[in-house]
Amino acid sequence: MVGRLLLLIPTTTYRTHDFMEAAHALEVDVVVGSDRQQALEHLTRGKTLSVDFNDLPSAVEAIVKFNREFPLKAVLGVDDETVVLASMANEGLGLPHNSVDSVRSTRFKQLTRARLAMTSLPSPGFRCFSIGARASETAKSVPYPCVLKPVSLSASRGVIRADNADAFVVAFERICAIIASEKGRAPKANDQILVEDYIPGGEVALEGLLLDGELKVLALFDKPDPLEGPFFEETLYVTPSRLSPSLQEAIEQTTAEAASALGLRTGPVHAELRFNSEGVWIIEIAARSIGGLCSRVLKFGAGISLEELILRQVLGEDLEDLGRERSAAGVMMLPVPKKGTLRSIFGQEAALKVKGIQGVEITIPLDQEVEPLPEGDRYLGFMFAKGDTPEAVEDALREAQRRLGVLIE
Repeated sequence: MVGRLLLLIPTTTYRTHDFMEAAHALEVDVVVGSDRQQALEHLTRGKTLSVDFNDLPSAVEAIVKFNREFPLKAVLGVDDETVVLASMANEGLGLPHNSVDSVRSTRFKQLTRARLAMTSLPSPGFRCFSIGARASETAKSVPYPCVLKPVSLSASRGVIRADNADAFVVAFERICAIIASEKGRAPKANDQILVEDYIPGGEVALEGLLLDGELKVLALFDKPDPLEGPFFEETLYVTPSRLSPSLQEAIEQTTAEAASALGLRTGPVHAELRFNSEGVWIIEIAARSIGGLCSRVLKFGAGISLEELILRQVLGEDLEDLGRERSAAGVMMLPVPKKGTLRSIFGQEAALKVKGIQGVEITIPLDQEVEPLPEGDRYLGFMFAKGDTPEAVEDALREAQRRLGVLIE
């Protein structure tokens, strides 16, 4: 065993299996920290820990107490919901970590905007309003077009573009309803709505690892589908990027400067950026790895996963070759097309016959209620592809999607 690792895993995450697989490959003694008590926890002492993710001081106290009996080598939060707690716990245990302030500044979007506004990086104008504000009055004080979003939700949930005052009022009220539905599950700071200037242009996602403050780029994903609103449902990620080398370099440099400005120095970084004639703009940056099951298209060195790289770093192990495998790769996030009860998803076998398709993973059980963005918070599933070129990967994913059918009543 290389040490005992506490993984803070929300019950809503997609990431449990992949991190547990990586831990098994490294022969790590894993403790699962969850926000829900395990039924057989009393029979698995030292293997599970129940903490309240919304009561950070008590959660840290519980982790420190656990550490006295079962010493930990590292604490890792796998999703947005747990990254601040992980930083606080590592601080309390005297373990290497990003500062709590830096991680918190990535967790809450208004703090990200405020920090980046103090740099020379292109940064959209922004304002923050309480959910108690009068939408009709607030609508008079912002320029258009603009983008409204909750400050702490992820996966584009509640993100809405408004092109005029009437659309602003509708968007504001929809987001207030989404935030109200999260009461008791989201941080109190979520009772605010961030309004940003809309930034036109193309969009990419950068996956990186910070090593003593230096950004090592692991993958740069193109997003071929336009993300212009009114909702910002992500679908297709393809790597390597087809952008010019100079633009890719500017994207990497902007991400590195943004991470430094926020105070991040170690661990995974996932950034969403836009680019246009005025430069490269950080839309969001997170102190965690890519969400969903998207990381499954990434392999490094001798075929190790992104999760294994992250665990190696947090445990202080030597990192192997950080170069991504040579083949192009991509993932299609399957959107929920409408609200209702999911009755059937068919055509998976036909989709798998498309050249380059590596897998189709349906993540919502049948007969479950589903809802599209901006209210929804889940994808139907994920499709994965590899090929000789990014173009071949994109074509394969689009053809495979055409062969899938969804029945929602």
